[in-house]
Amino acid sequence: MTLIPFLSVACNKDTSISVAPTVNSSTTPTAVENPSSQSQPTQKIDDSQLIDIHSVNKNILIDIRYATENNFMKRKVYPVARCLLRFSVAEKLSKVQEELAQQGLGLKVYDCYRPLSVQKQMWKIVSDPRYVANPSTGSRHNRGAAVDVTLVDRTGKELEMPSEYDNFTARAHRNYSNISDQAKKNRLLLEEMMQKHQFVGLPTEWWHFDARGWEKFPLLDVPLDNV
Repeated sequence: MTLIPFLSVACNKDTSISVAPTVNSSTTPTAVENPSSQSQPTQKIDDSQLIDIHSVNKNILIDIRYATENNFMKRKVYPVARCLLRFSVAEKLSKVQEELAQQGLGLKVYDCYRPLSVQKQMWKIVSDPRYVANPSTGSRHNRGAAVDVTLVDRTGKELEMPSEYDNFTARAHRNYSNISDQAKKNRLLLEEMMQKHQFVGLPTEWWHFDARGWEKFPLLDVPLDNV
């Protein structure tokens, strides 16, 4: 695994963050060439770093919605489409991908690390803590310790879920039952796989998962194009 040369950026707790290398990625996901392959060998990295998920597992698809206009804000708020996470969080997500690959399935990521400045923009539009965390306390996304994900088949096609991404209604809640049996099955499978590898789901968003231990990470406002 290759790392970006260290770049120290001040965060809200007067600490610094080092960010891992840029990996060319597209907002249009592509099929996994070999979904059963293992993740790339990694070395232990201090969790003060953010790392690109493709440096850990290249088979995880990305469709970073906030780098497009296809999101609830209806505009592009990320300058680049990247999935950055704390190293330990990326490792956990890689293990989910590996286990799903044994079933001919995989992960597609909608969002990972989110700068605090973007969180403030989101709060202005949706000031509802069920769906958008108040920037005064911050989101787990702002700590590089949360992911928005769904399931895909071996061709990269999304599996049926209870709602589309960023549906801020009861339909997105984990206990919503007025959906097809297949959507229930897929939602449960995603939740079980993520929980098995130390992620906790948000009750109001079937796609959102926080990594256990998220509270040890400080809030960050490192621009995605400044790494």
